Amino acid sequence: MLSYKFALEEVRTKINILREEFQVIHEYNPIEHISTRLKSPESILKKMSKKGMKPSFDQMKEQIRDIAGVRITCSFIEDIYKVSDLIQSQHDITVVEVKDYIKTPKPNGYQSLHLIVQVPIFLTDRVEVVYVEIQIRTIAMDFWASLEHKIYYKYKKQIPSHIQDGLKEAATQAALLDRKMEQLNHEINILKKEDGEDSSLMTPNEVHQFLMQLSKEED
Repeated sequence: MLSYKFALEEVRTKINILREEFQVIHEYNPIEHISTRLKSPESILKKMSKKGMKPSFDQMKEQIRDIAGVRITCSFIEDIYKVSDLIQSQHDITVVEVKDYIKTPKPNGYQSLHLIVQVPIFLTDRVEVVYVEIQIRTIAMDFWASLEHKIYYKYKKQIPSHIQDGLKEAATQAALLDRKMEQLNHEINILKKEDGEDSSLMTPNEVHQFLMQLSKEED
């Protein structure tokens, strides 16, 4: 399990570097939040049993590819694909599989972009190549998935049909919200480019200074 832990740390470090560099170069951060998780041995054995696999260590390493998981939350849908491209361009990351549940959502409405990658881990006596699953989604997608997960286990995986319909409708509304916010962001960027250096739109630093000034005046 240490190898998977090290793989998570490796991927998280890579993403943080990309995140900080992007902020410096473009004055914009496409990543809102990063979280990691490691499946427990019990959860791994349960999944292997469900797949009809024998409890073999070698089979686990090859067939169970989501033991180490990274979740990246972005502001906009286009950011998801930007971040995905940046990750896939890393020379020491091998992309094994891409599952695009944004272009083709799951039947229950779930949306996210999944990457299955292999990451080399340099140990004292060898190099191990470890699978890591990376999920990239918007805030709205993450909110929906989190609630759906809770409901799924509350009803012991037997969700009533009317609640399933409600969840699917909520997923549709979340997708519409994502696209509306992305459209507004594009319009703001166009206005900013048209205004050039004389843009009346404030930078984040200017907004912070403005709010601080207002606070002082109210005091």
